[in-house]
Amino acid sequence: MVLAMAEAMTSSTGIVFVRTPDERFAAIPDFPYEPVYVEVDGLRMAYVDVGPATGSVVLLLHGEPTWGFLYRRMIPPLVEAGFRCLVPDLIGFGRSDKPVDRSIYTYARHVAWMKEFLDAIELPSATLFAQDWGGLIGLRVAAEEPDRFHRIAIGNTGLPVGKSIGDGFDGWLHASQTMDFMDAGRMLQRATQARELTEGEMDAYRAPFPDETYMAGARQFPTLVPITPDHGGVAENLAAWEVLDRWDKPFLTLWCPGDPVLGRLHHEFIERVPGAADQPHQEFEPGGHFLQDDRGEDVAAALIDWMT
Repeated sequence: MVLAMAEAMTSSTGIVFVRTPDERFAAIPDFPYEPVYVEVDGLRMAYVDVGPATGSVVLLLHGEPTWGFLYRRMIPPLVEAGFRCLVPDLIGFGRSDKPVDRSIYTYARHVAWMKEFLDAIELPSATLFAQDWGGLIGLRVAAEEPDRFHRIAIGNTGLPVGKSIGDGFDGWLHASQTMDFMDAGRMLQRATQARELTEGEMDAYRAPFPDETYMAGARQFPTLVPITPDHGGVAENLAAWEVLDRWDKPFLTLWCPGDPVLGRLHHEFIERVPGAADQPHQEFEPGGHFLQDDRGEDVAAALIDWMT
């Protein structure tokens, strides 16, 4: 395998990885935040920490194939309202290190990496907002370590337990494993419904992935969603649902029902989670899977109203 932009390295824990060169992120629009780095399982994990140090903390978790840039339309209003935003790049994405072996990426390992990250930054009690794989990971962390969060908000995500979540996801799973190259910029453009991404924004989504070597995580993530009984994570997600079925802290859904993949999954959370009762749940139309891109300011406004 030829590495076009960087040589492979080996972590202190024996994981072979690549690191996207910093110059790939030199011209990112509307995201002027310097990354901070911590070590997780011998890998460098990047995050943004912006807003008043004494502000109430909001942890913003992205999914696949995105990175912290996804929150560029939500961070400014949250900060202006006095909140401190912590925005990590998952291992394999954004400015974080990217193991090259797809087998390194498992659901359990991503949950463990997130817990290690939160320990490393000494996360105070926070509000969680999570979308896509950010929800699959974040909800597991919240269920296993509930004292970390005093509020949870989710958007266009799910917590599958070994059953199909619909034809939309099945189509994406097939496409993700057969397309020649994941053009993250083009994928984000196709998934938005309320606005057109600029070329600069599409290039920002492409930036973490100079070539296929860097995309092991992006390729592997769709295959990890536990939609059959044999998938890893089914038992753990069932256990997480047992916690969520008793979760009485505030729980909010902010959703784009026009998402052809996960647009209907919020109803289960509203019906099952006690803390979701009488909350100001919102749906946004038009809007697609990546509601932060489609309706970022509206989602931020809803969060601010809810949190204050």
